[in-house]
This record gives sequence, structure tokens and C-alpha cells, in this order.
Amino acid sequence: MTKYSDTIKYLYSALPMFHRIGNAAYKVDINNTVELMKSLGNPYLKFHSVHIAGTNGKGSTSHFIASILKESGVRTGLHTSPHLKDLRERIVVDGKMCSKQYVSGFIQRYTSEIERIQPSFFEIMVAMAFKYFEKKKVDTAVVEVGMGGRLDSTNVITPEVSLITNISFDHTQFLGDTIEKIAQEKAGIIKESVPVVISQTQREIKHVFIQKAQEKNAPIYFADERYSVSNVQYMGNKLVFDVYREKELFLERIQCPLSGEYQLKNILGVLQTIEVLNKSGKYSINKEDIKRGIENLMKNFPLNGRWQEINSKPRTLCDTGHNEDGLQYVLHQLKKEKYDKLRFVFGVVNDKDIDKEISMLPKDAVYYLCQANIPRALDVNILEKKMKDAGFVFKVYKSVKRALRMAQKDAEKSSANDLVFVGGSTYTVAEIV
Repeated sequence: MTKYSDTIKYLYSALPMFHRIGNAAYKVDINNTVELMKSLGNPYLKFHSVHIAGTNGKGSTSHFIASILKESGVRTGLHTSPHLKDLRERIVVDGKMCSKQYVSGFIQRYTSEIERIQPSFFEIMVAMAFKYFEKKKVDTAVVEVGMGGRLDSTNVITPEVSLITNISFDHTQFLGDTIEKIAQEKAGIIKESVPVVISQTQREIKHVFIQKAQEKNAPIYFADERYSVSNVQYMGNKLVFDVYREKELFLERIQCPLSGEYQLKNILGVLQTIEVLNKSGKYSINKEDIKRGIENLMKNFPLNGRWQEINSKPRTLCDTGHNEDGLQYVLHQLKKEKYDKLRFVFGVVNDKDIDKEISMLPKDAVYYLCQANIPRALDVNILEKKMKDAGFVFKVYKSVKRALRMAQKDAEKSSANDLVFVGGSTYTVAEIV
């Protein structure tokens, strides 16, 4: 058996990896995935699936749906990306990551196919996940799109239901430079006669989804036109709320462990998706399963980096929101926090509209600029110049951990009520959770 460390080295160095190097790893079709799947015996035909696309909220939404399915007694697989710490986070069955032996064994067994097809890291991980789900005899896999939808490797599946969360500007060099073009790419997951759920109605692109659904004879549901939340409160680190369906009370006092208010939009899409699954006749998911699935998320399918408190003194929060829309949610949430001074540990990647993001940042915070340990991270010296030109107060550090340590140290010296926040990119957060 090949050593796991050697397998990891091979995966990270021999295969183009978007989350490390960016553009050069992106493939413009799904031919490699189709070839790979054939050589594996098309494992995705052996289980049901739920397919999830969107700009923000895909990860949280995927985890909620997986947790609810598990609570209803369904053997559930979950494929998400990117990972924060361990690539096995991408391949989970009933809350447990696949084993290191499985990863090594898979690469060893299919090396000749990999060398012949020359897939990207992401394509390999999708193939590895689907083969694992077949091996573990999952009933339903919740599959998160990597990027876009139409040309994403995951788009080989024909799911029970497709779900699109929200659309905003991200990866514009691949998906298009208008919100409409990006929506069209995401709508590429809509399949013939397969119901599609839209979590969040966005007037300027609603027609894109309706048109695509009509072309594909796919029933379409706008979740926020049927479901709503009210009586929203914070209880410790939980978000507590009621859910209404068609203006009638549906679920009462749900205690959601992900306390970012933006989760409320994700929850609506989750509820509509569960309703569609029940309509299919293949599932029997009741209200209690839904409530338990949301409340037991961190036990069933743990998820880090979503408005997560990683320290109480000084209070330290982190969130992976990393594009224009994600950052807006984060800043909106920060305004709800009470603190004397905001100390913001900030690092970004080099293929985002960093000028736009900087223009959104609060001027009255102190920034601790840093660079995640991946080739795709923006050089901290470039970030320093941009922040200086924009007139921010900041300090510069070579590593995320050092920046965090210094922010916490300064907070302790300054006031018991300073807040430390870590964000700017998924990879910045990955180094501290």
C-alpha cells in the first residue's frame, strides 16, 4: 500500500489544483470526468443525488440537507469543496470522512487511468467521492458543484432535485462578467424533467432560471416565495427562529448552530428541497427530521468557518465569505456585534476583484494583513500597497497564524471588548480553524 503522505504529495504536485494555483487548473469541459467515470464503471449511477450550485451558501446548504437526510434514516454521502484542512473533508458518509487507506488505494489502483486521462485535482476528487459512495452503498449523495455548473465535473449526475443558492460575482474570468452570464452557467445543472429549487429570488436573473427550466421541462420552485422565517433571535452562539410555509407556522423555535444571519436564506432553499424530495415518493422526511437535522448539524456533518467563534477571550470570529456578496454578508453580520475596536485579520487570493473588496471594508478597523500558505494567495506586499493607497490602518505579517496571534495580543492589551475577525478568503480561515 502506498503511504498516504506520498499519495498527498502526488495529488498536490502531479495534478493541476485550482484552489492552489488558480486559472491554470480550470478545465473548460467535462470530458475528463466522463472518461474517468467510464473507467470506474460509472459509480454515480448507483445512488440517488441532490445537486447544489450557486455563488455563496452551497457548503452550508449541502451540509444541512445531508444532516436532515441522515436524521430521516437515509444513508447519506456528502461531496463538498474546497476543503479547509484535510482533502478527505470532500468525501463524507454519514458524518465520517473516507479513510486515508481508501485515498491511497484509489490512487494506486487507478494510476494508469490517471496518467492516461490527465485529470485535474478536482476531477480526481469527484471520481474518488463517487466511487466511495458506491462502495459504501449510500442511498443519496448530496453533491456540491465546484465552480459554475454547466461545465463542472459534478454535472455528470442526474439528481432527484437541483438546487441553486444565490448568484453574485465570482470567478468572472470563467463564468462571465455579468450576473446574467454567471446565472446561465449555474443554470447548467438544470436537467430534463428534474425539479429545480432557487433559494433566493433575484429579480434581475429570475428569468434565466425560468427559461432554462422551461427548456428542460423542469418544475421550478422559488423557495422564498413559499417559505419565510420570523421571530429571529440570538441565543448564545445559536440563531433561533420560526419557519412559516404559505404563511402558516411550519417549524417553531429552530436552534441553528450556524449563527450567521445569511443562513436564513440558505434554510429556505433547504426546506423547499426537502419538500420536493418528499414529493418524489422516494423519501419520507418529517418535520422532526428537519428540525433535528438543522439543530444536530455539527454532530452529523460538522462544518467549520461559517461565522464560527474560535476563541472567547478575546472574542475571535471567522468566516469564509470571500467574494463581493459573501463579504457583504460578513460586514452586515459584523455590524450586529458589540465591540470597542474591530481587529481584522485579512488575506485574499490573487484572482479576485481585490479593489472592489477593499472599497467595502470598514475604515475604523485595524487590519492585520497576511498571506495564506498557497501559491494562489495574493502577495502580502501587494495587499499592503493597496490598503495603504486606500487609507487603512494596518500591520503586515508573513503568516496567518502570526497575524492572528498579534491581533489577539493587541486586543487583550487594548480592551476586554475588542473583537478579532479572520476572513478575506477560505484559505486564510483554513489556517486557523
